[in-house]
Amino acid sequence: EILPIAEALRKYDWLEEKYYWQLIHPDEDQITNLVESQEEPQGFFLKVFANHKVEYPYQTALYMASANIAQVIHNIVVVEEGASLELITGCLTHQQVDRGLHFAVTESYVGENAKLTNTMVHSWGADVTVRPRAATSVDAGGIFNSNYVSMRTGADIVSNPSIYLNGEGASANFMSVILAEKGSHVNTGTTVYLNGTDTSAELKHRGVSTGGQIYQGGLVIGNNSCRAHIDCSGMLIGEATDGFIQSVPGIRANSNEAQLSHEASIGRIAPEQVEYLMSRGFEEGDAISLIIRGFLDAGITGLGSELDAAIRHIADVAAQGEG
Repeated sequence: EILPIAEALRKYDWLEEKYYWQLIHPDEDQITNLVESQEEPQGFFLKVFANHKVEYPYQTALYMASANIAQVIHNIVVVEEGASLELITGCLTHQQVDRGLHFAVTESYVGENAKLTNTMVHSWGADVTVRPRAATSVDAGGIFNSNYVSMRTGADIVSNPSIYLNGEGASANFMSVILAEKGSHVNTGTTVYLNGTDTSAELKHRGVSTGGQIYQGGLVIGNNSCRAHIDCSGMLIGEATDGFIQSVPGIRANSNEAQLSHEASIGRIAPEQVEYLMSRGFEEGDAISLIIRGFLDAGITGLGSELDAAIRHIADVAAQGEG
């Protein structure tokens, strides 16, 4: 079932009590205040009923067609016990739209033994400010997979979703792939609270800077017997002096049964790699693109066609900055 969020709130009395503003508080910051203050909220309510497996990926989109506007959204996603859903969301601006604001609150609920795979692909104009606020709760045996890809970065993106693994055996996998071109500022992280017993989480950040600024973060908090790992990797492309990558993964154990680890690395393309591929018949640009794609794909399994195409696009754009 999918409805506009305002219509769903009028139709279901229980929606506000159980799900609406239950994971994120309206007074958390200026962004949530603004979203909460809308006279009639914009966004969607999406619910998958218990034990129902949605066979095909469900696609939604947010499109900014005009410049100098504020896009203010509140979405609710509920995947009930034993159900599964693959959700693909595209957020983008028209090619001629350079300036705008995107403020979004998304609250997602994964029931017992349910599975939600959420893939978000962003493509923003050069002067768009992006401030998503997202939180997800996962019950016992539930699985939450989140993929975030930024293909054409706006001027200023800050995103730090929260994931609450509350039930026994709940798990989460978060992956971000970021392209930061000259003039852009991208700050991505994820905070995972491993509250239930035998919970697990893995966070992977891949960033490519062709002159933009990337901050890679991530914090896992072990509050029970659990396992979690953070992997932050970055690649600097070209000679632009304004660009940089800063990786600061964090781990915190509040239980002596928590097993947490992290790693971070930043590097560049080795000339000998390019030379080797060129000796095998590749053009220089194609060789560089292939290396970048291998870096972005590293350790990531089961990419869907949409995500695979987005990563290929990022590799091609980044290769132009190196070549």
